[in-house]
Amino acid sequence: MLAQTFFEVFYANIMATTWLELVAVAFGIISVWFARQANLLVYPTGIISTVIYIYICFNIQLYADMGINIFYTSMSIYGWYVWTRKDDQKRHIPIRWNTRKEQATGLALIPVLYMIIFALLYVFKQDDPEYMNSYIPYVDSFTTSIFLIGMWYMARKRIENWIYWIAGNIISVPLYFVKGLVFTSFQFSIFLVLAVLGLLQWIKMYNEGRAHEQKFIDDIIPVQPEK
Repeated sequence: MLAQTFFEVFYANIMATTWLELVAVAFGIISVWFARQANLLVYPTGIISTVIYIYICFNIQLYADMGINIFYTSMSIYGWYVWTRKDDQKRHIPIRWNTRKEQATGLALIPVLYMIIFALLYVFKQDDPEYMNSYIPYVDSFTTSIFLIGMWYMARKRIENWIYWIAGNIISVPLYFVKGLVFTSFQFSIFLVLAVLGLLQWIKMYNEGRAHEQKFIDDIIPVQPEK
């Protein structure tokens, strides 16, 4: 019976989804797929998705969600810029783990972003007591804060970005299911799987990059024979 109800709600959600929303979802999934491969196309595809959501949210007067997607779009533009930059040796930014300082900065920014996002939700949702008196705005603010930090780390090509995406997706799957948005919950389930794969892929790419760097060093600085 529970499974039947799930599929009935899932089917109803799909039927209620516009073609524009489906395009936004598709580009969102494609964007995460490119992110897993550390492909620059993660950003143009992601921007298409978030810009569509900005348009959708504006039309249905979900101004808080529109503002959140503006944040996402801005971070994507920033990431696109950073990934195209080269250092003095004409190399793009490499995949790396966070330094302790970067890790601490990200953790410290979560409560700051949380308060900003919650204030944004309050400004635009204060006339909706059912929403504001529920737990949803608190969870929405928290997951959005996590996702924004994840986007910042991704822009810097830090492996930890995937940990933040995994955490945010784990929270979002049941959150949207409880909201009755089963299709969106399913979408975040896909994001969760891709985030786990992305973490494993970036760790592999990082290790391969480190091995290549070590080989390069060994080639230019030959080991001296023992006397």
